[in-house]
Amino acid sequence: MSPSDNEQTPQSTATVRKAPVRNDPMTLGTLPIGKLLLQYSIPAIIASVAVSLYNIIDSIFIGRGVGPMAIAGLAITLPLMNLVMAFCTLIAAGGAAISSIFLGQKNISRATDVINNVMTFCVLHAILFGGVTLIFLDPILHLFGATPETITYAREFMRVILFATPISYVFIGLNNLMRATGYPRKAMISALLSVAVNVVLAPLFIYTFKWGIAGAAWATNCGQFTAFCWVLHHFLSKKSFVHFNPRNKWCSGAILKRIYAIGLSPFLMNVCACIVVVFLNKALLDYGGSQGNLAIGSFGIMNRTTMFFVMVVFGVTQGMQPILGFNYGAGKWNRVKSTLWRGILIGGSITSLGCFLTEVFPDEISRLFTVDEQLITIAREGFRVYFACYPVVGCQIVIQNFFQSIGKPQLSIFLSLTRQLIFLLPFLFILPQYFGIKGVWLSMASSDILAFIVAFTTLLIMQRKLGSKFSTSPIQNNIS
Repeated sequence: MSPSDNEQTPQSTATVRKAPVRNDPMTLGTLPIGKLLLQYSIPAIIASVAVSLYNIIDSIFIGRGVGPMAIAGLAITLPLMNLVMAFCTLIAAGGAAISSIFLGQKNISRATDVINNVMTFCVLHAILFGGVTLIFLDPILHLFGATPETITYAREFMRVILFATPISYVFIGLNNLMRATGYPRKAMISALLSVAVNVVLAPLFIYTFKWGIAGAAWATNCGQFTAFCWVLHHFLSKKSFVHFNPRNKWCSGAILKRIYAIGLSPFLMNVCACIVVVFLNKALLDYGGSQGNLAIGSFGIMNRTTMFFVMVVFGVTQGMQPILGFNYGAGKWNRVKSTLWRGILIGGSITSLGCFLTEVFPDEISRLFTVDEQLITIAREGFRVYFACYPVVGCQIVIQNFFQSIGKPQLSIFLSLTRQLIFLLPFLFILPQYFGIKGVWLSMASSDILAFIVAFTTLLIMQRKLGSKFSTSPIQNNIS
């Protein structure tokens, strides 16, 4: 029996021989919210943690097997990786939200249209973006802060990653849809497959085959190819509740427009993260003096650590997304509200744990990645300053993703811009002038606090408006 066989709906026991069963996402509108959150969020959290762990493990293998400059080179690739993810999540997140809302409206045909179109546009985005980036790779890396000491590592890593963008885009896009259409455990398994293959192959490629940082990239590609085969098989099977159908639309401008409208928020969040990391790297180089490359390396360690906890919160929001989208589409506001506030509590608790661990054990965390004492010393101050305000990050992420999940992209976009551009960039221009590298960490912490205040205030205002809207009309959201 496969692990996914448990994802079944209860069947009548009136007959001796049970009929074949399959997932029924319609239970999103009837089962208790607490049970649904466990059912959908735990697999998503496990998958997100697994993805985050293999990023951390990659960094550990690279830092210990290649050296501290390789860690700095990997940090230089972060903004480019954010751009890679931006063009993927534009399709994946938008498609997942829309398919959930269509299922809430019991419109299976339109949900099938979304799946077909996500497949098509993931491939097109990957070919276009991957090709252009490969052509201009060196200028882009220089723009992002690469130095003569780090560009070789950054180039070597990104060339391999970009080579496999069509596979990674389709895997991520379809995996989001797998969860949104009622298969959270299968979505978890695909992520675990990717991680398991990566973790097994990375040390083999780096240490045994002596492929260096490129070995880590090839291990990542092999893992994603394995997961790609898994999700593709799922959507090709007619046993899946929603699956590819050649008779449905494969390239619809109307569907693409709606996918872009909702996916624009995570897209802009990733683009903003790319822009911000460019300025962060520049500030660290400018104010780090002779230790500028090591300062960037310390940010790389901090980034991998913060992304671990952020990915756990993303797992929660991914689990919430089909519940929110379905019940919003079905006009069940009380279930929407209950899901939201539970998610905020869980998200804040996760990042509070991150705050505690990084404040108490900063050196121990750094030593996982490197044995270079200078790098550990620089990272220590960064951990203690930045993570002091970390508890509010989880709440802000949940609130932002709430608006995305219910088809309110403008608010989600606004909230994604507040931290990255409206607050963080001005702080980066001002605070490092007075506090040096510490000012970089202070800028990140201050922007998190202000972004949370804006997000929470926006939520309270919009909750009043949305609640009154649902009290006057049983069906509020028509995306047909």
